[in-house]
Amino acid sequence: MDRILLWALLIIGMVLLLFSLRKPLIKDTVLVYLLKAYFSSFFGVIVAGAHLIEYPVRFLGQYFNTSILFEYFLYPIMCVYFYQTSYHSSILGIIVQCALYTSALTILEVLCEKYTDLIEYHGWTWEYSFITIFLLSFFVRMLMKLINKREQSAS
Repeated sequence: MDRILLWALLIIGMVLLLFSLRKPLIKDTVLVYLLKAYFSSFFGVIVAGAHLIEYPVRFLGQYFNTSILFEYFLYPIMCVYFYQTSYHSSILGIIVQCALYTSALTILEVLCEKYTDLIEYHGWTWEYSFITIFLLSFFVRMLMKLINKREQSAS
């Protein structure tokens, strides 16, 4: 059943990725996606390597100790949508949207931890996930704001 859920999440992620690429700002979309994948994989390796989180059922489990589906695909896609919906937002709007997206991901993670073998916490809690996801998402969003500001001033 867990493998079916992984495949369903992969298909949902592919559909969401295709829809996200239909919007303008393709350069920004790709940059947000790659930055998020880079940073989340960095932290994911540390957390999984320290055995704070375990992923008993995962794609390419013989090669990776982390959830590559989440770190390289689903989380970056979520951040693309966060970026696109908060593009014209004030700092307060960005914070609120970041909290909402982070809450949704954290709730899904808690449900997966409780009802599936996709994730197991060992010295990790949903609070750590919320804080980490929020800070990483907010950091990349602010980094993109800075990049765009510098790009506009150079033009």
